[in-house]
Amino acid sequence: MPTSMKTVEMKEAGGPEVLVMGHRPVPELRATEVLVRVTAAGVNGPDLVQRRGHYPPPKGASDLLGLEVSGEVTAMGEDVSGWAVGEPICALTNGGGYAEYVAVDAAHCLPIPETVSVIDAAGLCETYFTVWSNLFFEHEILKDALLLVHGGAGGIGSTAVQLGSQLGMRVFTTCATADDCAFAQGLGAERAINFKEEDFVKIVREAGGADMILDIVGGDYVERNIKAASPDARIVQLAFNAGSKVEINLMPIMLKRLIYTGSTLRSRPETFKSAISAGLRKAVWPLFADGRLRPLTHKVFPFEQAAEAHKMMEQATHRGKILLSPRI
Repeated sequence: MPTSMKTVEMKEAGGPEVLVMGHRPVPELRATEVLVRVTAAGVNGPDLVQRRGHYPPPKGASDLLGLEVSGEVTAMGEDVSGWAVGEPICALTNGGGYAEYVAVDAAHCLPIPETVSVIDAAGLCETYFTVWSNLFFEHEILKDALLLVHGGAGGIGSTAVQLGSQLGMRVFTTCATADDCAFAQGLGAERAINFKEEDFVKIVREAGGADMILDIVGGDYVERNIKAASPDARIVQLAFNAGSKVEINLMPIMLKRLIYTGSTLRSRPETFKSAISAGLRKAVWPLFADGRLRPLTHKVFPFEQAAEAHKMMEQATHRGKILLSPRI
């Protein structure tokens, strides 16, 4: 076991150019953690926000970027059971994924499905934990309910489109291009809406209104989501790519009895993440085994090109997940 590892560091807050290579000691394990030798790490929206200086890690978490990884177990804390050294694994982290080794709570780890490569598995945990916890965990899954997903070709969006359709929902999604619309429909979307050419509010209302809406856009979409929602709908806000400060009329929320909520995953209690992990293992991971779900990797960059990976993420032209690997 080496004592040091290469990492991707932030020399300061700023644009992608602040990401540089570095070295650190291999993390020490707490009793409930496993040490993962990283094969690949996912690039996610929160990584970009933290790089800009607006999303500090929770107390006690690594200051390195990287909220999900895949690889193999190389060591285990004294209280860990259910895993073995050498076992392939994917995991949700509190940070530290942009490194050759990362310490992860064993309860936040999942086996890699047999149909998924070790590299592709790096893109599973952040999106599936996020989508499952916000849309389905402790909520009744109503068959044929209409789920509207904004950004259906991206990481979160493509996961929500796949999972919603496989759980029996009618999935509508918004995309930026005709090719992205075709991609989303190939994942199970009943209707993919080119938001540059079509009005998603009109289309969704004609279909009966959305029972659930997953939004990463914000801005004027906040008011438009309220218009597109059916009575008793739930609207979940996960990001604000078009801005978080908006002025809206609250009357429709009251009249339609809407639930407008949002969340961040990283700051949730460890016990909550453990419950999400258990739920995914039971209800979702078997869907990979029979081919009903599949990983969606857009491109894998070496650690040395982390800045290029972040630039691609910011351009939002990718489909599925962007990954980093210390081993290519």
